Amino acid sequence: MPDNRGHLLPVYVVADESYSMNPYATELNSGMASLYEVLRAEPMVAAKVRLTVLGFSDNVHVRMPLADVRSEQGLPQLHISGGTNYNAVFQDLLRRIPQDIGSLKNGGYQVHRPAVFFLSDGQPANSKWRNPHNRLTDRGVTPAGPNIIACGIGGEVKAETILQVATQRDFAFISVRGTDLGAAIAEFFIALTASVVQSGRSLTSAHPELVVEKPDGFRLAIDVI
Repeated sequence: MPDNRGHLLPVYVVADESYSMNPYATELNSGMASLYEVLRAEPMVAAKVRLTVLGFSDNVHVRMPLADVRSEQGLPQLHISGGTNYNAVFQDLLRRIPQDIGSLKNGGYQVHRPAVFFLSDGQPANSKWRNPHNRLTDRGVTPAGPNIIACGIGGEVKAETILQVATQRDFAFISVRGTDLGAAIAEFFIALTASVVQSGRSLTSAHPELVVEKPDGFRLAIDVI
């Protein structure tokens, strides 16, 4: 068995690339660039994180498979097209995450539970996504099932949907009504970056933890009873 090479936190950025996000493509890609710059400026944190970038519309687009940001020249651009297919996202993660975790463990790393940061401005095209999502988050089925932090922006996405996507109620956020969506996307990336940096730093401590920052201009999602 290989010697232990240290602790890693796999992070998955899953961003909606459907047509409704077209006016905000600049903010999406600026957020990606900012995340890259911060991680490059924090090499001790970057060493603890492995990052995947997925875009989704009608299908999932692998913008960057699991990577050490320190060896990358930048993070990929997101590209707008198609509808809002949640099912494709969770089918992909259901396959991808166990494979990634297995690869990291085979490389001699100790791996912490992955974190998925999910951003969407729309409702899913249908309810088929619930089955792969349930399998992904059921740790009896998928032992490496991730923590999912879900953020919804705009007036189309419903709070109850974001609550169903997130793995804990305090991991589900909705942009405050009336918030400019471009600004909301920027705040999403600011909070994502802070969460990744703080979580990465915690891996060097005696008590590693996933730190989740609430984006400014968002509220905790609550459902209707």
